[in-house]
Amino acid sequence: MSSPADRRYSESHEWFKVDGDMVTIGITSHATEALTDITYVEMKSAGTTLSPGDSAGEVESVKTTSDVYTVIGGDVDEANQAVVDDPSLVNSDPYGEGWLVRIKSSDLGPIDGLMEAAAYDQMNG
Repeated sequence: MSSPADRRYSESHEWFKVDGDMVTIGITSHATEALTDITYVEMKSAGTTLSPGDSAGEVESVKTTSDVYTVIGGDVDEANQAVVDDPSLVNSDPYGEGWLVRIKSSDLGPIDGLMEAAAYDQMNG
């Protein structure tokens, strides 16, 4: 599966989709394949302030628990309750209904340093 071109990607397999000052974060299909079946999701709650490099939460699978990191700072606007209730959404639709958290940020600059889809796909090809 090719990664969607409308977002940027980190080497640690998070994706970042910008909409104004709101950034939606999720994990890539490459990450979900490596983790296999995701059984638990916990994200920081709305109102939590994060700094670049902080963990926005974690996903747990039958194999391991992995932190989900943000490259931007800001306030958590929303955690996706649907993936808390049904963690399999992260596996079945990682770029859509399986998003994890939305952060409102006044500094989107760090996202420019992330990979575009083609570079991310090449890294994981």
